[in-house]
Amino acid sequence: MNWRTNPSTPPWLARVLGPGRPEVGCDECFALLDRYVELELAGADAEDTYAGMEAHLVGCPACAEEHELLLEYVRGQAG
Repeated sequence: MNWRTNPSTPPWLARVLGPGRPEVGCDECFALLDRYVELELAGADAEDTYAGMEAHLVGCPACAEEHELLLEYVRGQAG
């Protein structure tokens, strides 16, 4: 077991150390977020198309909040 799989690893430490896999930065995340959300809502594998987005959204509270807000907005527009 390593720190990534250890349930006792504090969430803040996991964010500091990173995901241990490729991830995009905030600028790239914001640039791709609308397309990423469209793919998610269409049922496609958005992470397959935009590798590294999921890892970034897990570790970046600001981008994760933008992602959730955009998801809610687009769902509301469709409904």
